[in-house]
Amino acid sequence: MSGSRAIPGKVRSGLRPGTSAKRRAGALLLGALLTLSAPAHADEASAARIGVNRMNLAWLSRGDQERILTDIAASGATDVRLSLSRPVDKSIEALAIAHRLGLRILLEIQLGNKSYYPQSVGPRTGHGRIWDVYRLSDLDLARYRKELQQALQRIDALGVRLVAVEPGNEINYAGYNGDLAVYRKPGARTPRSIAELRERARFERGLDNYVKALEISRSELRNTVHSRDAAIISAGLSDMSAAEADRRGMERLDPGEFVALLRQRGIDSLVDAYGIHIYPGRKAAPAISARVRSLLDFCRTAATGKSCWVTEWGIANKARSCPVDDRSRGEAIRVMRATFGELIDAGRLTAAYYYDWDTEPSYSLWRCGKLSPAGAAAIGPGDGAGAQAR
Repeated sequence: MSGSRAIPGKVRSGLRPGTSAKRRAGALLLGALLTLSAPAHADEASAARIGVNRMNLAWLSRGDQERILTDIAASGATDVRLSLSRPVDKSIEALAIAHRLGLRILLEIQLGNKSYYPQSVGPRTGHGRIWDVYRLSDLDLARYRKELQQALQRIDALGVRLVAVEPGNEINYAGYNGDLAVYRKPGARTPRSIAELRERARFERGLDNYVKALEISRSELRNTVHSRDAAIISAGLSDMSAAEADRRGMERLDPGEFVALLRQRGIDSLVDAYGIHIYPGRKAAPAISARVRSLLDFCRTAATGKSCWVTEWGIANKARSCPVDDRSRGEAIRVMRATFGELIDAGRLTAAYYYDWDTEPSYSLWRCGKLSPAGAAAIGPGDGAGAQAR
């Protein structure tokens, strides 16, 4: 979700920079969501859901919020992934619009919100190559509880129902976790495991804080009326490779190792599923399928652990002409959908969210004023148990 994504040309948001002056072009995280499993609420039918994820609507005018969410709903989508970011009032406005349009909401809580941190601490530097971000080890849990409680109560008072909540984003990567280092100059070898991190002790304190934040999030949701049964999804993890981290000079850990570290801290008693992001690049079909299976190796069935939610996945198309030629990414999208369907049938995957809806030129589904052909394939109904029609 940042300008330093592992995939060249991909811009993702997640964290808002520390001041409005630091907003980056493309720092609007958006995505299209395809929920492929049983919902968190028992009264909802177990069927595939088409939806869209459009983050950071708080940074737009109410008119733009209305326009974008109306386009999303008109596309046939049923679910939307939105963010709770500053300004919170504007985030809540977007939630109310989505709810009025009949969209089901997965809410990502952006842990880069400076209101969650003591005024005496500042963000870790990105050395001008990426925005500065706060350290999870500095997260003030009392502030987090207070701010989240107030936001959830206001959301609840509007009658808005959240299907799921995802606290944090890509916290296994320096772009979103200030306890991981951004090197002054890129190119050096970055850590391959927790043992090699520059500030391991501080990083582990951040993990402890994150697990406590999950506990707070779950507790405060249970105190609402409309969202008390919302699922808790752990922060979607970056799939950035070690080689790409070296090129960018930013620490990261493999998703599997990161989840194992959280499991050691009791995360399984707090979350309903693990979040992860997948950007396989333009590869041959067998390589794409193998990449997906490898990344989701830690996902389990309900009988053996926790399943996964792919809260972002995407295939790029750099074409800018209208009408758009979307054939080049069509096959890759079909392979991704087929692989997801197999994992869903196996009970190890319960949701997949396509990135993105309308703002990132290479990844967006909304092209030339309408849903592109590849976009329709990415979020449309498919064959098999993993992709039933709505």
